[in-house]
Amino acid sequence: MNTANVSTPDDSVRGEVARLRALGATSVVIIGGGINGIATFRDLAMQGVDVVLVERSDFGSGATAASSHMIHGGLRYLENGELRLVRESVRERNGLLRTAPHFVKPLQTTIPIYATFSGLIAAPLRILRHSPGRTHRERGALMIKVGLSLYDTFSRDNGTVPRHRFLGRRKSLDLLPALDPAVKYTATYFDASVHSPERLALDLVLDGVDAHADAHAVNYVEAVGLSGDSVRLRDVESGVEFDLRADVIVNASGPWTDLTNEALGRPTAYMGGTKGSHIVLDCPELLTATGGHEIFFEHSDGRIVLIYPLHGRVLVGTTDLDADPRQPAVCTEAEVDYFFDLIGHVFPNIRVDRSDIVFRYSGIRPLPRHDAISPGLVSRDYRIEVDDERDGAPVISLIGGKWTTFRALGETLADRVLELLGRDRTCSTEGVPIGGGRGFPATYAERQLWFTHHCATTDPERREQLLSRYGTRAADVARFIAQGTDEPIVDGALSTREVAYLGQYERVEHLADVVLRRTALAFIGGIRHEHLAEIADVMAAELGWDDGRVRAEVDRCEEDLAVYHGANVRG
Repeated sequence: MNTANVSTPDDSVRGEVARLRALGATSVVIIGGGINGIATFRDLAMQGVDVVLVERSDFGSGATAASSHMIHGGLRYLENGELRLVRESVRERNGLLRTAPHFVKPLQTTIPIYATFSGLIAAPLRILRHSPGRTHRERGALMIKVGLSLYDTFSRDNGTVPRHRFLGRRKSLDLLPALDPAVKYTATYFDASVHSPERLALDLVLDGVDAHADAHAVNYVEAVGLSGDSVRLRDVESGVEFDLRADVIVNASGPWTDLTNEALGRPTAYMGGTKGSHIVLDCPELLTATGGHEIFFEHSDGRIVLIYPLHGRVLVGTTDLDADPRQPAVCTEAEVDYFFDLIGHVFPNIRVDRSDIVFRYSGIRPLPRHDAISPGLVSRDYRIEVDDERDGAPVISLIGGKWTTFRALGETLADRVLELLGRDRTCSTEGVPIGGGRGFPATYAERQLWFTHHCATTDPERREQLLSRYGTRAADVARFIAQGTDEPIVDGALSTREVAYLGQYERVEHLADVVLRRTALAFIGGIRHEHLAEIADVMAAELGWDDGRVRAEVDRCEEDLAVYHGANVRG
């Protein structure tokens, strides 16, 4: 390695970064640790390819963390004529129910319907990517029935997924009594949800690292330049910069793809992402009203929105607004008003207000540039662009992509990389269990047997908590916990040894990594200043923080929670 291109050594450089600096060269560098970059990393590692993944923040902290927590086949994509995407989406959804059963669960989805024939003219216009005009006509029962019948043909997975069902007003209100009594019908079908998307992303990272000795994944490292076949990297934590040579460079930085290419000196104009926001409500009345269903419907402005139970709270979303990726995405008060309005659209007798909000979040979708096309009509499909016309390593840019199809997308992108490397695929990721989904106990009896063998010393409530958080990786966590003195913290939602485990094995760098992504503590609300201090004190012992760093981490986490998530931990 050319040491002239490495900044002066710094004692604060982290071990993973030090290893990258010593590495000097690799076959593939992937820029962007969102779900699609991570899936590509795992796929290439499983092929035995030397690969390095770098993420400028924490893994899964960008668009990946701002999803609607859905793993879905894309029912609404049918009316856009995106049959390929629907077919791929339902196949991947069905696959994830088997390969990631610790995080991906079936989700019964109900559509309230207020008209019978409405929308039949507008639908063909949507397929042609035309707006149906200024006067919105909602989708009626006949149109939804046709769509769901077609969806069933893609979705049923050899009969394992139930067919949709239609109910009239009386039976609909018997099923969901709090629904607007003006509803004419409901339609119910099955999709899936992912209750811990950031943890699923981390499982993929750990799978990739385990699959190949020369697969490295590092968070808080950003790409800041490109010279020939060398990517200039900067450790965000220490400021140290160094070069890493690569045969192929993959830009999987989502909505920031153009900004990354600009930093690499290869400007593009591929992206046109839109902002989507959500709120999380602690409202028992609304939670009961959902009946355990996702309520998925068309609001009065034609936007498809959702209300559904998650972690004992109610998630409400989402918006679709043009956004600038150079600016942080924040859920605005106007969006909150919009969410309250949509709740009233289907549950008119349930009152919610801002005091019920325990968490809010916003992100930018990695959509392609769409110019005059309405944001809701922009394709959610993906494409790959290769810049190999200049000297140096070719740069592959990923445009688009959605949560549900990450495995298929990763495979497609990995195949393009293998082609450029002149290598053949040696295995498929299809059907391969993900992280803690390996050997996951499916029934109550299987769970009890699994606990007996793997978590025998943990109390019943705690072992359920660990299995839910880590899947079968909970066996490693429980073993680690048993090796030392363990004390409950955060009112029993965590323990001292569990936090120590996160610090040692889950690539945690900041307090917010634990609160926002390794756990759902912030999402469910109730996190307080003293909780942050408890976690930070344990992390300090593991990561070598002094008192000043502990205070800075708590202050920074509090600020992030307040500014980006509307959570006042001192309130």
